[in-house]
Order: sequence, then C-alpha cells, then structure tokens
Amino acid sequence: MEKQWYVVHAFTGQEERVARTIQRRAAAAGLENRFGRVLVLSEEELKGTRRGKRQITRHKVYPGYVFVEMVLDDSTRHLVQSTSGVTGFIGPNRQPVPLSQTEIDNLLQTVGSDAPRIKAAWHKGDLVRIISEPFDGIQGTIDEVNLAKEKLRVLVSIFGRETPVDLNFGDVEKID
Repeated sequence: MEKQWYVVHAFTGQEERVARTIQRRAAAAGLENRFGRVLVLSEEELKGTRRGKRQITRHKVYPGYVFVEMVLDDSTRHLVQSTSGVTGFIGPNRQPVPLSQTEIDNLLQTVGSDAPRIKAAWHKGDLVRIISEPFDGIQGTIDEVNLAKEKLRVLVSIFGRETPVDLNFGDVEKID
C-alpha cells in the first residue's frame, strides 16, 4: 500500500512531543517502514531587532494538529490513537480521512525550504509607538513594511499633518 497523509488532533502545546512519540513508538514496534514523515507545521516571525540582534519567535501554523504520513491499517491506526496527547484523527466521527495531494502540496509549501520563511509581526494599518529618539513616545500608523530591509514607514502627526517616517523594526512597538 501507498503512504498517505492524515491529520491527527493533539493537545495544544504538545504537538512536537506527540510527533516524536509517534516516530519513537513506530520504530519500537517495527512499523517504521509504514510511517513516513511526522510534521508539526511552524513558521518564524521577525519581531524586530534589539541591541543589534534579530528577535525571531517561532509559532505553529496549525496549533493542535500533527500531520502524519503513513500506511493506514489496524496496527498503525492503533499506534497513533493510543499515543499520549492524541485525541484522535480528523475526519467524520474521528475516522481517518487522507488528505488530497493538492492539500499536501499546499501545506508542504508552507514548510518549503530548509531555511524557514520569516514573516513580519507588523502589517499595514497597525498602530505602533516609536521607542527611539527623536520621536520617542509618538504613536503612528504603519504605511509600509519592507521585510528585506527590516524597515517600516510610519505615518505620524507632526504639526497637524501626516508625515511619513522611515524606521527600523526595533524602533517601534505594537500597541495592542
């Protein structure tokens, strides 16, 4: 039989542990040839720079879900379902339903290359406070995000007019 991709629901925050446990249990049971990759999809987010160092945080794209490539039979299904931290497969009545090849291709593009894709923590229209001189304490709205140069264009009100100011990621903090 051919390996297919299935989605397993796990307790939030335990996805990596569940993935490692499934791989370890498969090897111990002699089923490693029936399992392929076990993935927890995550991405990195650039929060800014502090003291010259890039502040990057990692977060899960789909919290609570583990993607398992396997041959589905009674032994592999039981192994996954009996793994600590797993609540069940995703599908009608918790019955495993394989993902289509199109869905898998789209998901794997998010993981893509060896170098993780970095996205900015800021978006156009976000309200921010400038934390560097000479505009320390002034609030503004993000007009443009340049991820390649790690720069922001922020519109601030100076003398009653909206004025664009170019700043580094580390020069602003988001106002929630």
